[in-house]
Amino acid sequence: MSNNNDQPQQPQLALPAPGDPPHEPSTRSLNVVEGTTIQMDELGPIIVNSDGTLSRISNWHEMTPPEQERTVRLIAKRRNQERMKALQKKEDEEQAAKE
Repeated sequence: MSNNNDQPQQPQLALPAPGDPPHEPSTRSLNVVEGTTIQMDELGPIIVNSDGTLSRISNWHEMTPPEQERTVRLIAKRRNQERMKALQKKEDEEQAAKE
């Protein structure tokens, strides 16, 4: 028979008390593509994937501030901008082919 004491205890997660003010994550805006801005919070920047889907960086909270700044500069700004332009070009070509 298995004993539950053999497994390590998981920390118990708690909800805020009813009178506590709601937690509002710190956010900042980032201009990505010609006037298009994205919101960033503790989860990190939104990444545009090559197929047009969106994702986030899974280890954002483990990065140091200099790593986060470099990631925002390289990925969120430059790569997102390149992918958005490529997706727009592809969409424009598909529209032109339909006409």
